Amino acid sequence: MHDPERNFILQQGVEEPGPQDTHRRFEALLFQPRLIGLAVLVGITLQSPAVFLSLWAVLWWSAPIPRLNPFDALYNVTLGARPGAILLRPAPAPRRFAQGMAGTFALAIGAMLRLEWFITATVLEVFLGAAIAALIFGRFCLGSYIYHLLRGDNEFAGKTLPWSHG
Repeated sequence: MHDPERNFILQQGVEEPGPQDTHRRFEALLFQPRLIGLAVLVGITLQSPAVFLSLWAVLWWSAPIPRLNPFDALYNVTLGARPGAILLRPAPAPRRFAQGMAGTFALAIGAMLRLEWFITATVLEVFLGAAIAALIFGRFCLGSYIYHLLRGDNEFAGKTLPWSHG
C-alpha cells in the first residue's frame, strides 16, 4: 500500500499509526515544521541573523531535551487540546536528529548574515528552504532520512520515502 503520510510518520521514528489515526498524527507532526518554515521565510525576507539564531537556539534546545520542546508544548495546549486530537509525545531520535540538523543550518545562516557573507548565507537559506518545502509539501524529512542512513538502516530509509510502497 502506498501511503506517503504513513511513510513520513515512520520516517520520524514514531510508532505505526492505526489507519484512522494516520492523517491526524501526520498533521500533528507537521505543526513544528510549518512554524519553522514560517520563521525561515521571515528570516529570509528580513535577512535577519536574530531570526536564524533564535531558531538555532530553540531547535538545539529541543533536540537533546525533547520533553521541553516548545513547539510540541504549543501544539498540545492549542490544536492538541481539541476533542479527538493526537497529542505529541517527546520526539524520537530521527526527529531529534532532524531538529539538530535544521538548527545547525539556522546557526550557520545566522553566523553568515552576521559576518555579512551574503552569498554563503543565501546558499544555505536555499538548502534549508528546500528541505523544509520537501518536508511540508513532499512528506519527506531529509534529516530523518539521513539519520536512518547514518545508522546503516538503508532498507528502512528507502521504505519511508514518500513514493515507496513500504
